[in-house]
Amino acid sequence: MTSLWLTRIVPDPRSREARRDLGDAVGLHRRIMSLFPDHLGPGPRQSLGLLHRIDDARSGPVILLQSAHQPELAKLPEGYGQTATRPLDPLLGLLRSGLEIRYRCTASPVRKPGATTRALYKLPEVVALHGADADEWWQRQADAAGLKVLSLHSQPLDAATGTRGGQEDRQRIRHARTRFDGVAVIVDPDQLRTKLTAGIGRGKAYGCGLLTLAPQRTAADA
Repeated sequence: MTSLWLTRIVPDPRSREARRDLGDAVGLHRRIMSLFPDHLGPGPRQSLGLLHRIDDARSGPVILLQSAHQPELAKLPEGYGQTATRPLDPLLGLLRSGLEIRYRCTASPVRKPGATTRALYKLPEVVALHGADADEWWQRQADAAGLKVLSLHSQPLDAATGTRGGQEDRQRIRHARTRFDGVAVIVDPDQLRTKLTAGIGRGKAYGCGLLTLAPQRTAADA
């Protein structure tokens, strides 16, 4: 079983670098990649099993980072924020069929119309989904992840945006985002572990696709 690490970074609002990264999806991707070794081949993010997202807490934004290698947090700029890392292997070992869990995933729900449909309705190659269409998309993704959704609350978020490339090949990136929260039952633990590691949907380099789980509390646990 692949080892996974979950890192929590609470950016310090006094840090100029942290404030800049929070508003720039490309910049945050570069910052996170800088915490790992170089020369990892043509797909370094995939080699690292690297996924992340920004959550909103009462105290402010929190960066969650999942990886198959432990990050070198000392590489963050001085004063960037508070950090903590823990292994996810104990949680992965608990996953079993029939277990109720709470889930959260910030993802980029989209559809890709066929060429005829695009030409007829003058649509782009990728169309962002919202509302009920986004919820249906999540239901399909959850099924593919070995989950049976019992409850779902979705919330549209600001798009992940930024600019990548140099002066000659600058490219503006934009990924519409929706946060999905709820309760589900595990149907296939192996499928779920695969999706936890690989991520869900598009925009994984820019804060989309990280699925996190927690055991569902019951009255007996209270």
